[in-house]
Amino acid sequence: MKRIRDKIEYYVLEVDNRWRILPVKRQRLLTKLFFVGYALLTLLVIVSICISTSQRNNKISINHIDGISKKTQTKDTIQADKTNLLIKK
Repeated sequence: MKRIRDKIEYYVLEVDNRWRILPVKRQRLLTKLFFVGYALLTLLVIVSICISTSQRNNKISINHIDGISKKTQTKDTIQADKTNLLIKK
């Protein structure tokens, strides 16, 4: 575990040294580019959430989990289930 921590620490120090070697103008440019990318990604996620929640058929139904959804059963299987229930009683 100590070796992994040492490797990670070494990698972080190397990256920090490379960042400090860069000229200040280049650091500012890269910082601005990273911020713009982050802002665009955030904006895309917010727009995606707004689009998905504005749809009319977007409703949350909270039901007991039965294993097989009752909505996907056809009329024949529902009728067979009713018949089986009557036979069991």
